[in-house]
Amino acid sequence: MTGMAMAESGKPGPTNPMVGGAAMMADMNIIQNAVNSADHTTLVAAVTAAGLVETLEGAGPFTVFAPTNEAFAKLPAGTVETLLKPENKDQLVKILTCHVVGKEVMSDALSKMIMDDGGKHPVPTLGGCTLEASAKDGNIMLTDENGNVAHVTIADVKQSNGVIHVIDTVMLPKM
Repeated sequence: MTGMAMAESGKPGPTNPMVGGAAMMADMNIIQNAVNSADHTTLVAAVTAAGLVETLEGAGPFTVFAPTNEAFAKLPAGTVETLLKPENKDQLVKILTCHVVGKEVMSDALSKMIMDDGGKHPVPTLGGCTLEASAKDGNIMLTDENGNVAHVTIADVKQSNGVIHVIDTVMLPKM
């Protein structure tokens, strides 16, 4: 490839954005790409501890709002270590699946849904949480059920089984 990838329409399209210093390959699945991102080592460790690797390697399609290591670091001290313990697997699964939607949603489609809904659009997740999507100055934001706000920092990272949108805050379910 010469810096251009073929879009699904057959027309040349831009390649995926880099994430965590790594190329994100559209023909690799969510897990295969995530393990290459230096910014997502905590997420990969959490997905592994939760037993969700096989799920996110599945056919999908999935949309994953992928928190960075910095996003996890914003949680209270000790939270990640506690969640990674085997006895907290159910809680970890709930948190992680609140970042996953059971269909592929690109940012332009999500932006249109936000506009069509008057500025806010509910996003039901596989974890049973509903995130609220909104936009400001062309940037998509998500608000969890506790009022935490995440900004999409890198959108539309195509995967073979869906899309990743990188976010800067961990979305938490109501506990």
